[in-house]
Amino acid sequence: MQRREFMQRREFITLLGGAVALPLAARAQDSERMRRIGVLMPGTADDAEYQARMAAFLQGLQQLGWSDGRNVRIDIRYAAGDANLIRKYAAELIALAPDVILASSSVAVVALQQATRSAPIVFVAVVDPVGSGFVASLARPGGNTTGFTNFEYGLSGKWLELLKEIAPGMTRAAVLRDAASPAEIGMLAALQSAAPSFGVDLSPIGMRDAGEIEREITAFTRGSNGGLIVLGSALANTHRELIIVLTAQRRLPAVYPDRIFVTSGGLISYGPDRTDQIRRAAAYVDRILKGEKPADLPVQAPTKYELAVNLKTAKAIGLTIPQAVLARADEVIE
Repeated sequence: MQRREFMQRREFITLLGGAVALPLAARAQDSERMRRIGVLMPGTADDAEYQARMAAFLQGLQQLGWSDGRNVRIDIRYAAGDANLIRKYAAELIALAPDVILASSSVAVVALQQATRSAPIVFVAVVDPVGSGFVASLARPGGNTTGFTNFEYGLSGKWLELLKEIAPGMTRAAVLRDAASPAEIGMLAALQSAAPSFGVDLSPIGMRDAGEIEREITAFTRGSNGGLIVLGSALANTHRELIIVLTAQRRLPAVYPDRIFVTSGGLISYGPDRTDQIRRAAAYVDRILKGEKPADLPVQAPTKYELAVNLKTAKAIGLTIPQAVLARADEVIE
């Protein structure tokens, strides 16, 4: 009798141990399974700027314990500023059933949200995500999307102010923008509101392709006292070398939204540190992979803005940068 009770107790303990071990094993297996991250970038794979941004993102992930090929697989698509390719690659990435997607630019977010309302999306380089309908509010995004904003529409007025400060005689400003970008419609409206207080007439010009950029800038520079404001679209970044060459040839003062334009030979820029922003986005991707929901992660603004000046370019176009501007600059290229 005692032996039978002992055997029954031992079987019960064995079964109980197995019941505990199975969930533990299941949890361990789940934590070790290969996760999948999709990345949709509007630039090109061979662009040094986008390479730097991706390197920052991968470094941020690695610091949080995620390594491509070990416990996560990262699928990257570069759309080269082509809206059709962005839509195509958005569908491709969704078909791969990623655990989370990193999206750079408003156009990329639009394409992804049209393809899915369930896959988590973390965005960077987006302006006014509430007005664009990407999130319900900055504090409580709701839905499947959250991320990091670039700046508010009002910053475009800062670009006009900066351009007027370095070229006081300017009375006309061309605004090079992507007419298909909802964010740039808002930025242009903010510029048009600010322009009268600076005594400047604005001329929006398009950049669907290299030919249009060259025609529009050439036509604009037939007049005098002009300047150029370049809005921060993927198309502008794709064509930045052409834009910089054209402004240099025509001795046209130009202000840009990103320091990469200045390090590539452009005159002056003011905008957020985009590489820092994408590095910070890695932390949101990590939190989502660990079970948090985009709906509960607040949209974050840039932590710092950079003013960069290229004095070599200023000299080449016959412009003297005021000392007040140089004193504020985070980076001066001589």
